[in-house]
Amino acid sequence: MAILSDIEIAQKTKMEPITAIAARAGIPDEALEPYGKYKAKIDLSLLKDEKRKNGKLILVTAMTPTPAGEGKTTTTIGVADGLRKIGKNVVVALREPSLGPVFGVKGGAAGGGYAQVVPMEDINLHFTGDFHAIGAANNLLAAMLDNHIYQGNALNIDPRRITWRRCVDMNDRQLRFVTDGLGGRVNGFPREDGYDITVASEIMAVFCLSSSISDLKARLSRIVVGYTYDEKPVTAADLHAVGAMTALLKDALKPNLVQTLEGTPALVHGGPFANIAHGCNSVLATRMAMKLGDYTVTEAGFGADLGAEKFLDIKCRAAGLTPDAVVVVATVRALKMHGGVPKTELGAENLSALAKGLPNLLRHVSNIKNVYKLPCVVALNRFPTDTDAEVAEVMKECKELGVNTVLSTVWAEGGEGGKDLAREVVRLCEDEKGDFTFSYEDTDTLVEKIFKVATKIYGAKDVAIDLPALKEIDKLTSLGFGNLPVCLAKTQYSFSDDPKALGAPTDFTLHVRRVKVSAGAGFVVVYTGDIMTMPGLPKVPAAENIDVSEDGVISGLF
Repeated sequence: MAILSDIEIAQKTKMEPITAIAARAGIPDEALEPYGKYKAKIDLSLLKDEKRKNGKLILVTAMTPTPAGEGKTTTTIGVADGLRKIGKNVVVALREPSLGPVFGVKGGAAGGGYAQVVPMEDINLHFTGDFHAIGAANNLLAAMLDNHIYQGNALNIDPRRITWRRCVDMNDRQLRFVTDGLGGRVNGFPREDGYDITVASEIMAVFCLSSSISDLKARLSRIVVGYTYDEKPVTAADLHAVGAMTALLKDALKPNLVQTLEGTPALVHGGPFANIAHGCNSVLATRMAMKLGDYTVTEAGFGADLGAEKFLDIKCRAAGLTPDAVVVVATVRALKMHGGVPKTELGAENLSALAKGLPNLLRHVSNIKNVYKLPCVVALNRFPTDTDAEVAEVMKECKELGVNTVLSTVWAEGGEGGKDLAREVVRLCEDEKGDFTFSYEDTDTLVEKIFKVATKIYGAKDVAIDLPALKEIDKLTSLGFGNLPVCLAKTQYSFSDDPKALGAPTDFTLHVRRVKVSAGAGFVVVYTGDIMTMPGLPKVPAAENIDVSEDGVISGLF
């Protein structure tokens, strides 16, 4: 029997009309704005219904990712379907995929196997146009900034101190650094410029952290685009760009409603990367899901050192959220990769390599349990090649930390394969109350915040901050930004800033190259190692395998 691809599974599934999914979630007709038969936006007025009480919030995160795969989004969807299978009222809250990974190497972000959200092709491509709106707002601000300089520069902006970059939702290394405004006076002021991928834009972070239209406008107004010749910050409000940017974003700000393969309501909205941004779906979608369901299952990007740290230290701090339970996803295969086994040899039992790789998972679990003080469970996605001895070893090591491990087969069995995990999540929510604590305090200095994340979460022994970054930290502190959280941009492949340092490295120094304030988002971005905000395509991009038939059916998307 042939194994179906993710897209083939999705295309064979008969979706329910979005009106039926909305009714299941308790969304009234007047709050539903359909985008065709299977997608819709939800009006923000629903959040003002005080009769709706907030449900439990479950965060799904993972060990440090490897090419072997962990299945975090798949688990998020599978545990939600599992909760519905055991009779719970549940809503999923996920990030929207970026076109960069879809056409690059990572693929989309709609789950996999029999734990997916659909319509999969729409979600992974243009969806409801949210990312296009975010890119347009970002580039409108860039255009108004350069036009202001061209038209006389009344704000006295120093073109050498512009910090605002253009963006495009595509992996395009050619655009990382550009020189524009060439061709004579009528074509603008010549200067060095560059592009970020849309998910790295501060507009994306603002979009995902805003709680209302008015909050969106306030955040947009605070965005710092550069500095004057006398070192004063220039904001989007100074350029009178906020109203027009809000006009581009007002419809996108409404969360998108879709469904899982099993008909569980899912809100898919916003999508910053966790290695270069805060890596979570929108606050509005999370809050709306909590209004609609007794249980909300959401995820944070990449490993827990990136996505979960930022979900907890940035998003929860900004939105006043507290997770009731955390799921940490792992696979035996990925653990053996962290133990030094090549991807081609993961099928053979290797308890020695597993023992070397297990500290990676254990550090993530310990951080959730002992730093953030939240109840958690390890979801072990089982592969056919995993041996009983390997599975038993993972369970034993996690149990010594006081954390249960539950086998998950949601990729192959959907919600049925997530019922045991769902029961453990319910038990954690009902029986184990956490004592949620941030990894640093608002009153800590920016340097102290960086040091605490690096040492308490990453396991670093020290932090080395380059002199230009240190000077920028001093300047930002003097401008009143020292109380903001920090958003560390770091490779997703290691606890350290070296992507080749697998497992759980300890004897390392985290290198901070530069910092930048995202005043609208409400955090200071800290760039470590060689992290980039515009990825490139691989030697053989996934885009080469994507095609469309004469009747409009897409193939090769997964």
